[in-house]
Amino acid sequence: MSPGAAMRRRRAGAAAPAAVAVAVAALWSAWGVGAVWLDLPATGVKCVSEEIQPNVVVLADYAVMSQDYSHGHPTVSVKVTSPYGNTLHHNENATIGQFAFTTTEAGNYLACFWKDSTEKVTTTSVNLDWKIGIAAKDWDSVARKEKIEGVELELRKLETAVEAIHHNLLYLKTKEAEMREVSERTNARVVWFSILSLGVCIAVSVLQLWHLQRFFQKKKLI
Repeated sequence: MSPGAAMRRRRAGAAAPAAVAVAVAALWSAWGVGAVWLDLPATGVKCVSEEIQPNVVVLADYAVMSQDYSHGHPTVSVKVTSPYGNTLHHNENATIGQFAFTTTEAGNYLACFWKDSTEKVTTTSVNLDWKIGIAAKDWDSVARKEKIEGVELELRKLETAVEAIHHNLLYLKTKEAEMREVSERTNARVVWFSILSLGVCIAVSVLQLWHLQRFFQKKKLI
């Protein structure tokens, strides 16, 4: 093997893990990783929602941040509900906390925050680190248990991410089919309603003509 070919082979080998890492990072960022800041109003509730499929692990950490501690550290109340209104997590007088669950229903999961005290505070914010699906998986434990590391671990992450995206696409396809079916049913109902409305209009017109004809006949106008 020539020196140039050997150099190119070494460069390709060094670039492979980097390419895998970039691909994993792209898929990772596209599936269930994100932290949000919520500025809480003096009164009222601030919520964040996420549409999630069934049988998906959700893990979230939240912490209260404030610039004004003259009245003590502000606390908040937290409530997490499922699409059908079931309470999955509820906490009061909290400054930090965590909730974790596995979804059983498909739809929008809602996490709501509000201040416990109505005292005026300059700024009160909540940092919510919301992890869904593969982002909530403990990859360190997986690596120790299965004794994998490096490129093999990154490939495992990539495989899991691809499977998650594939399931998500199937879910979106199912939702699209349901929406199309609802749209077709709605269109059919609109057509039948239009036909019924036209029939009623025709019937009313015929009755009006018949009534006018009898009226004119009684008055001997025709």
